[in-house]
Amino acid sequence: MKSANKSYEIDTDTGFATDARKVASPNFDKRPSTAVVDTLIVHAISLPPGEFGGDAIERLFTNTLDFDAHAYFRQIRGLEVSSHFLIRRNGEVVQFVSTDDRAWHAGESFFFGRPRVNDFSIGIELEGVDDGAFEPVQYTSLIDVGVALLRRYPAIGIERICGHSDIAPGRKTDPGPGFDWGRFRRGLCRYL
Repeated sequence: MKSANKSYEIDTDTGFATDARKVASPNFDKRPSTAVVDTLIVHAISLPPGEFGGDAIERLFTNTLDFDAHAYFRQIRGLEVSSHFLIRRNGEVVQFVSTDDRAWHAGESFFFGRPRVNDFSIGIELEGVDDGAFEPVQYTSLIDVGVALLRRYPAIGIERICGHSDIAPGRKTDPGPGFDWGRFRRGLCRYL
């Protein structure tokens, strides 16, 4: 486990963050050759819904989830998704996909009139629920990773950081009203 207050860097050769725990997901592919990474999407996830800890999120993102282990899992059977990063409740940062590749986190989505948001975005999942609060250490880790991403991908600006609900309105509600956007943006601005 990595504690908060890390100075993450995104390796320019591999697209992996220093100090993040790496768990390889098969759910990614190459970005289009013309794609410029210019958007950061914040998500929230818990599996089963409302439960924290355990390995269900990692198993979902690596296609190893036992869909018979919980009634809810049957509803998502066959789902192939991933994210670039997951920030656990204790602040641990897990990376599943290189930031140079296209993770499958946004689904059907639009941003600034452009479809296929996965093509040009990086996804960060926070372990949590839409209507609940996130842990202070999660914000610290999110800010640390966010700063590293903004430095590595200068096309991402503060105005191009949004929630899953912003790119898939009506379909998604995360990270939800429990997420403190002001805290996140102020934290990023302190280090840029």
